[in-house]
Amino acid sequence: MINSNGRRRVVVTGQGVVTPLGTGVDRFWAALKNGECGIRQAQSFSTEDLYITIAGEVPDFDPKERLKSKSLLLADKFSQYAGCAAAEAVAQSKLELPLKDSESYRSACIIGSGVGGLTTLEFSYKMLFKENKRATHPLTLLKAIGSSASAHVSIEYGIKGPTFGLVSACATATHSIGLTYRMIREGLVDFGIAGAAEASLNWGATRAWQAMRVLSPDGLFPFSKRRNGTVLAEGAGILMLEEYERAKARGAPILAELVGYGMTADAADMVNPSIDGASMAMQIALDDAGLSASDIDYVNAHGTATTVNDVNETRAIKRVFGNAANKLSISSTKSMHGHCLGAGGGIEAVAAVKSIGENFVPATLGLDEIDPECDLDYTPNVGRKREVNYAMSNSFAFGGLNAVLVFGPPPA
Repeated sequence: MINSNGRRRVVVTGQGVVTPLGTGVDRFWAALKNGECGIRQAQSFSTEDLYITIAGEVPDFDPKERLKSKSLLLADKFSQYAGCAAAEAVAQSKLELPLKDSESYRSACIIGSGVGGLTTLEFSYKMLFKENKRATHPLTLLKAIGSSASAHVSIEYGIKGPTFGLVSACATATHSIGLTYRMIREGLVDFGIAGAAEASLNWGATRAWQAMRVLSPDGLFPFSKRRNGTVLAEGAGILMLEEYERAKARGAPILAELVGYGMTADAADMVNPSIDGASMAMQIALDDAGLSASDIDYVNAHGTATTVNDVNETRAIKRVFGNAANKLSISSTKSMHGHCLGAGGGIEAVAAVKSIGENFVPATLGLDEIDPECDLDYTPNVGRKREVNYAMSNSFAFGGLNAVLVFGPPPA
């Protein structure tokens, strides 16, 4: 189907996640609805000499049980997470495999990562500089590069069209989904696997983040008066996006329509976010969708629980939504799954799509005393039922890199 503006329509036909709340969309969504928290004491790496000892680690992930591909069993954990989430999205979409050549070159696989195989690099440096080994593992390079996840998934499903990794810090997944959406909408491809994966929880990464003084030793409490920083997490969030007529013709499940995408850069500061950049990205996404601010029912906020970000996001929402901001339901699901860095936007996009499908808004945990400067409805502590026709998902990254998605109901 082509809109009156001549653009092809793009729908979501599959989703997959790996998160600190569990692996699989059903488990993840049930945890969000129940208000569970996946932030706990770190177990996968030593916290010796660290004052930050909590993280959002993926529990009970056994690659041998989760993955069929032999090559993925030898890959870095971020590629394994991507492969697992992609497999769930592909299975839900009922994609017919193997792909025909005519389809394989009309498909895309855009799976990014904020830092790629950082744990592989840390392990290799440890071998070289601490244990004085003469060489690293022969697959070190292939495991570490940021495009590995997209390459593994493209090989798994025979995707021969645009395939690469994208990097934009904590906006990576949202940019990847948005770019794939534009490729389909404008006729470059007919369907694509899009999102991001992150597995950078280790001693060195925590030490580096700790030095920036942006991590909380206690928990992630967005928009709360007591918030004192974010919490690092890991995982993957993947969507299967497809041109609407193609999806309908093959009887694919249609979960939602991706109707708008906006992206901007603050061009101001590497750390401190700009109200201008964030608000403009939201406005561009609304304009792209052909919607007014009052059409949006739910915003999955970036909501990192840093002092500056939460206030600026609140002000940016007020600027864009005006009086309609007071009717919005907003939440930061990071309060439950932590800040999954480059993968965060993919995981949160899944939450936004599920909110439309089930007319439910997840909570913002830890919101006992609201910051007076964050005075919107952030759905404190308990999720709630409400009609959700259109949902917005915000990702505002270090470097002032902003990306916003707008999802709507499946086409009638």
